[in-house]
Formats: sequence, C-alpha cells, structure tokens
Amino acid sequence: MFDLSTRRLYLCVPVREDMAIFLPRVLRGGVDVVQLREKSLTGPAQLKQARLIAPICREFDVPFILNDSPELALEADCDGVHVGQEDVSVERCREILGSDAIVGLSTHTPSELDDALRRDVTYLSAGPIVPTPTKLGRAGTGTGYAVESQARSPRPVFVTGGVSAANVGQLVALGLRHFVVVRALTEASDPELAACDLRRALDEALSTVSVEPT
Repeated sequence: MFDLSTRRLYLCVPVREDMAIFLPRVLRGGVDVVQLREKSLTGPAQLKQARLIAPICREFDVPFILNDSPELALEADCDGVHVGQEDVSVERCREILGSDAIVGLSTHTPSELDDALRRDVTYLSAGPIVPTPTKLGRAGTGTGYAVESQARSPRPVFVTGGVSAANVGQLVALGLRHFVVVRALTEASDPELAACDLRRALDEALSTVSVEPT
C-alpha cells in the first residue's frame, strides 16, 4: 500500500497517443502519483489506456489512479480511484476495491470538506484554486480553502488549479504540501524538463519549511 503523505507531485493526464513516451519522461522528472482522467471516452478505450499506464507506473513505483470508475480501476489493476462529488460514492469504491486501495475525493467547499472528513478516503483534493480549462464552469476556490482543508485534514490534501514551477513556492509558503498538475506538463514542449523544473522548485520550497507528514 502506498503512503501518499510523502507524495508531492500528482499528474492528472488525459488519454494521449504518445503516452508510452510521455509518461516515463514525466516520471523521470519527478511526478510521483498518476491519475488517468478522461471524461469523453468509452470504458473500453479508457481500459486500453489504463492497461498501458499501469505497468509503466509499477516500473517507477508510482501509484496509478483511475478517475470515476472503481470497476474499471479493478479491471485494469490500478492502485485506486478518484471520484468527484457527483460520482459513485466512497463507500461503493471501497466495496469494489477493498480497504487497501487508494480512494481520493474532490472537494470544493467547506461543507463538502466536512462531509469528506467523515468518509474512508485515502486523500482529498481541494480546488481548483483558480479557474481552469480542465474544470470548465467551476469557479476558483482561492488558496484560503485549500489551506483550510490541509489544516483540518489528517489525510493528504492535493491542491488543484494552475500549479506551476512559477507559483508552487508561494503555495508551499502558505502551508500547502501536495499538488496536482495538468497543463504545466501535458502541454509542455519538453515534458521531462518541465517536470524537472517543477519538482526542483517544489523541493527547494519544501526544504525551507518544516514538513510534517499529512
């Protein structure tokens, strides 16, 4: 079972034709959690991509999480599943995947956080702290909500929304410790270099603060 309290850089990636090349590059660059998030494809298409990703992540000892579907996560031999507020329940995820699987839950408001803290989740996500094309129509929560979530949660809270090498140091200074990245890597012309730069900025920022496991 993976300890997500020590994982800092979480890539959320859609289906890509070059996944077999792209993914090892960003993992070498410092990504230490991977989620396949693809809202527009059928189950069989997602399953095919998941079965490509899973062995790559195992080679790098990185947890691999599938978005939305615990059934597909089980079939693809993923390490867990991530669900949103309107997806299948955390309890159902546990029924399908078991007590040792990773189950992540998105939160966007204090009331959702209150509810999430009562559930059997491995980690939470908070945000997006700024509006982002990957969460169309959802307003940014601001950093205050993410800081509150991290302060209140005994489990890791991964912050979403516009995280980059340019701002991750400022986010660490606010008390945040775990970060989800999408466009900073998926849209990079050199994904490995972009991951290295982001990881370096993150590690340098963490080296200047007291880091407690969460």
